[in-house]
Amino acid sequence: MRALLVVNPKATTTSERSRDVLVRALRSQVELSVEYTLKRGHATALARKAAESGVDVVVTLGGDGTINEAVNGLMTADPGLTSRGTSPAYRLPALAVVPGGSTNVFARALGLPRDWVEGTGVILDGLRSGRHRVIGLGRADDRYFTFTAGVGLDAAVTRRVEQARLRGRTSTPALYLRSLISQVISGEDRKAPPLSIERPGEEPETNLGTVIIQNTAPWTYVGDRPINPNPQASFDRGLDVLALRSLGVASTTRTVTQMTSRRADPHGRNVLRLHDQDEFTVVAARPQAFQLDGDYLGERQKVHFLSVPEALRVIC
Repeated sequence: MRALLVVNPKATTTSERSRDVLVRALRSQVELSVEYTLKRGHATALARKAAESGVDVVVTLGGDGTINEAVNGLMTADPGLTSRGTSPAYRLPALAVVPGGSTNVFARALGLPRDWVEGTGVILDGLRSGRHRVIGLGRADDRYFTFTAGVGLDAAVTRRVEQARLRGRTSTPALYLRSLISQVISGEDRKAPPLSIERPGEEPETNLGTVIIQNTAPWTYVGDRPINPNPQASFDRGLDVLALRSLGVASTTRTVTQMTSRRADPHGRNVLRLHDQDEFTVVAARPQAFQLDGDYLGERQKVHFLSVPEALRVIC
């Protein structure tokens, strides 16, 4: 079995020594190549090349951003060079993820341990036994995502956090909370909610302040606590949506409190929830912040979302 290990050398919870231990462990099970990412987007190119060369498994060591890039590389590989069967999930290499980021939402949503050593053990066992899971993905225009996307408030918070990290701050739950409070208090888009959701055969949902899309639950974590805007979201179904009709301080605080409770069930006149959606488009009256899998990707005025069922095999 041939495998490629894609390493983000800036992964926050690993060291050079731990990476060496991981490489030795994987080489005990597979014929392994190792590549280090050099810049944003590099993992996409590495995973795509691996898929087109016939590699059986792509392993990532990094955070959710590294995983997202690798998934996009796999999903955009030339189908003429991959011939492992008829199902899309079996035409491509399997994906294995070793948690190396600060939050590791995707790995934890799959039930993998937070600790990279324990996660490696699960992957090695899965490789030995051939155990895997086939999951669905989301797609936003031409880019795939594994667990979440957002247009509006949550993406603007992501932008604030990334800007703080560039100034040397550490990514912590407290930093996200402060960024959320600052974004809400700033009052942007509070008076004239700019977003709409358009679905085939349905009346548009208009005057929305922010839109959160989930491909699984939870949406994210604050420490050990899962945050669940859409508790029913699943890798095995379509996309789930939570939108807020207003970004007023009181109403937004109420919804955030509902999302963070142990029995999350956001509701009320300010909340729109859509379950198991195959396809929809988010349209903005003016450019809005946009994120996929926790990475800020700039501003958009229109994004087409699609559920892609049974898209990828994951070692778990």
